[in-house]
Amino acid sequence: MENNHTVVEDLLRRLPEVPGDAVLSQTLIKDEKMDITLFSFAAGQELTEHTSPYRAIVEVLKGEGTMTLGKDFTAIKAGSWIYMPPDLPHSLKTTTPLVMLLTLVK
Repeated sequence: MENNHTVVEDLLRRLPEVPGDAVLSQTLIKDEKMDITLFSFAAGQELTEHTSPYRAIVEVLKGEGTMTLGKDFTAIKAGSWIYMPPDLPHSLKTTTPLVMLLTLVK
């Protein structure tokens, strides 16, 4: 049996500090079953409304912001966990620097 695994000891230190008006991302896993990406947003950054054909899980590791999920509007902060079914319109706006882990399940 092959032992394929990934260990990340400190996700919050994985990405450098976000400069100015930027978004940084780093793919941790990408295969035929899932994509896992670490995102770091500067304060005030936005992802405009969009959809994904995949189930998605957002785990907020640091910071604060707001998300729209369909017609719902919710505040998010470190510790927030969001599940989105395929094709759900959603958007994000940060109010502080924000780090999140996005898992797409294909």
